[in-house]
Amino acid sequence: MDSDKISKLSFEAALTKLEAIVDSMEQGEVPLAELLAKYEDGTKLLKICEGRLKEAELKIEKLKKQKDSPAAFEPFESSRAE
Repeated sequence: MDSDKISKLSFEAALTKLEAIVDSMEQGEVPLAELLAKYEDGTKLLKICEGRLKEAELKIEKLKKQKDSPAAFEPFESSRAE
């Protein structure tokens, strides 16, 4: 799987692909070469999911800090490349 395509996936899409990889690996019928490629893709997808969750956590923390003022949504600067 291409790294550029992986980095553009939403959290939900990355998680779905990661779950599919885990399911296929758990069945134990994947040839070794394919297993290694799936493991590599799974690692990339896991990093994407973790990054998206961290971004959401930062947004929540930012909103919590603004609790004394009316809730206002501001553009959030993300470190990931679009």
